[in-house]
Amino acid sequence: MPKVPSVIFSLMIALYSLTTHSAVLSKPPIQLATQYQPDITVAEYLVSEKLDGVRGYWDGRQMLTRSGRKVALPASFTLGFPEVAIDGELWLGRNQFEHISALVRRLDTSAEDWQQVKFMMFDLPDHPGTFVERYLAMQKWAEQTDPTHLQVIKQDTVGTTEALFDRLDSVVNAGGEGLMLHFKQAHYAVGRSEYIVKLKPKYDAEAVVIGHTQGKGKYRGQLGALIVKTPAGIVFNIGSGFSDKQRENPPLIGSVITYQYLGLTQKGTPRFASFLRERPSQ
Repeated sequence: MPKVPSVIFSLMIALYSLTTHSAVLSKPPIQLATQYQPDITVAEYLVSEKLDGVRGYWDGRQMLTRSGRKVALPASFTLGFPEVAIDGELWLGRNQFEHISALVRRLDTSAEDWQQVKFMMFDLPDHPGTFVERYLAMQKWAEQTDPTHLQVIKQDTVGTTEALFDRLDSVVNAGGEGLMLHFKQAHYAVGRSEYIVKLKPKYDAEAVVIGHTQGKGKYRGQLGALIVKTPAGIVFNIGSGFSDKQRENPPLIGSVITYQYLGLTQKGTPRFASFLRERPSQ
């Protein structure tokens, strides 16, 4: 059998890849969120639960992942979907991310596999209106479609920062991941946007150790807290998250540590910060 030239063989492989269901198409033009900052006026945003599913982009004909991979959905799933672009989340329910992620990656699924999955709409990329107007339009689309698979993520106005964090606590305690905030008067803008904000119970960040405080009670003679400084110049104490060994031999002044925190205070100080680990020296 004659040997196939390497160039032709490479072209054959590329052509085969393009014809498979797993081929990666162009990445969809989606909007990306930024992290919550304490200086926003909460009442100017609509607030919804941050769903722990897989980001989906319906382009009017097919469902794509954030990376541009086509999702092998059965025709029954998208029956009645509008021929407009929809940004949303393929969702099975709280704490089901591993299951929906595995399903989205499969190529040999059936209608039964997708029976419990919902495509939760949270935006209309091509709609020219504000987010409030887009939300109303999504509700109309949902009313005209079988709600088995196409639904709208509920949005609410929350009046104060205190009420926002009460809402966060309620969602997290019920098994949710966090909250999303959409600026009511914003238009859809592709890329990272300050007008869509995510608020999760814990973030990771780094800071430099600039001091130690002495422990009290059972920690007498050991570390009480680290005094740290963020890249933005915020100085605060971290007094939790340490093992007994770390309290006896705490990170040295000048070392870089990673901590977790729950949002920021009005002054920009991390809320409920706890030590996570010390970054290895380079």
